Amino acid sequence: MAKLKIAEQDIINAICIYTSRKKQVKPEEVEVELLYDDDHGGFSAETYVNGRMQVLITANIIEALRLWLEEFLNRDPYSGIKLELDDEEGIIAIIT
Repeated sequence: MAKLKIAEQDIINAICIYTSRKKQVKPEEVEVELLYDDDHGGFSAETYVNGRMQVLITANIIEALRLWLEEFLNRDPYSGIKLELDDEEGIIAIIT
């Protein structure tokens, strides 16, 4: 199967759905900011629900993307997922 590129907004959407299920709120109630740490080369996300912040690490983002792949794209959730920082597109995910 061909590689699939998931845009930054879709990663944010996946995290909103993932977090909403964990916190039992509507996806629209979740705010997300994706982050990349230049020093360590790691990805993370800050989520905000009802004024409370939670930091998600790369593994949590991958878990959210697996949910998105399975439920919204009908793709194998255990495909290879790699997060990348693109100069033009921001943070993207490459699915193999």
